Amino acid sequence: MLIRNVSLLYGKELDYIVKTDVRISGKYIESVGKHLKPNSKEKTLDCEGLLMMPGFVNSHTHIGDSIGKDVGINSDVESKIHPVSGFKQRILKNSEISHLTNFIRNSCISMVRKGITTFIDFREGGLEGIHMLKNASSGIQIRPVILGRINYYQDSKQIRQNVSLPDSKRADLQVLLKNCDGLGISGPNEFSDSVLKHFSKQKSIRAIHSAETEQSNEISKKITQKTETQRALLTKPNLLVHMTYAPKNDLLNAARNKVGIVVCPRANGALAEGIPDVNLMMKAGCNLTIGTDNVMVNSPDMFKEMDYLWKVSMGMHKIRIPPKSILKMATTNAANMFGNKIGIIQKNSYADCIFIEKHAIDLEPMHNPYAAIVHRTSESTIRAVMFEGELVHGKF
Repeated sequence: MLIRNVSLLYGKELDYIVKTDVRISGKYIESVGKHLKPNSKEKTLDCEGLLMMPGFVNSHTHIGDSIGKDVGINSDVESKIHPVSGFKQRILKNSEISHLTNFIRNSCISMVRKGITTFIDFREGGLEGIHMLKNASSGIQIRPVILGRINYYQDSKQIRQNVSLPDSKRADLQVLLKNCDGLGISGPNEFSDSVLKHFSKQKSIRAIHSAETEQSNEISKKITQKTETQRALLTKPNLLVHMTYAPKNDLLNAARNKVGIVVCPRANGALAEGIPDVNLMMKAGCNLTIGTDNVMVNSPDMFKEMDYLWKVSMGMHKIRIPPKSILKMATTNAANMFGNKIGIIQKNSYADCIFIEKHAIDLEPMHNPYAAIVHRTSESTIRAVMFEGELVHGKF
């Protein structure tokens, strides 16, 4: 397929090209350049008036709770989503699998329509939870990265005594990892140092919640005399999720160890738990991405997430953040974490793309494409979404 006369956000820096051509071969971007000549057998599309950008990477979701939208809206974070005692767990336990599957599927469809082509999901429920997501997303043109979790948690006494992971759970972990893409660990306050270090030895993606609340940080210090993030780093994670209350030293340590950070600002706001200081994180050298978190708290909408993060961050800290930096968090920063195949348009990357109507009533005149996408674009201004070179939503 040859796409002609399109505006483009290209490469790691999302360089804005006013008009160019893009050749797609199978699932991948083959070449980008002006005046590419069409092959006799390929389809040619004139995309004058459209802006082509990378498909969004939603770097942290819990779509398994899609059945519980806005339940307990005034509850605090612990009573709502605690991995052991939260009423989210009771809802999931007492719901029919067919109902859960249907609502997970709806969330996947919603994400596609909003330009999300990849999502990283923390999957509770062990093997059953993994298979549920696979079944729910089957046939939908979206890429789930599934981070599973064994059904095992420790109390404060076991953490202080540094109790190791039981042999039976080690076996469960190996079976689990054969069926998913990695580990989505609930948090360091549920495990001893020994267990966290065992997780670090697994040859897969490792992600863990950390420093989401002031309370969780205080619990960590009380039990172990260490910050939550100091202990989270024992897992040698690829991703730290939230970091809303991580001190500067922990951010610097994450950056030194090349650990990515996923911020979930709307979820933090909805749970009355503060807003991550992305300016401080960027100054520390952290690679930042964005996630929409629990569907029971938020719709999985990256446009809303970017708009909220950009404006609230500037409003709270009175420091201007370039909209391009926010847009990179939803796209190319994720490419840095996951091998430069997703969230980016360049040679040999997946042809996962969003096509925006430049002349949409809310966008025209588009003086700054980055600002336009971050705080003016919405699902209604998407002309089409492409996944691995195939049109999966909208039309040209």
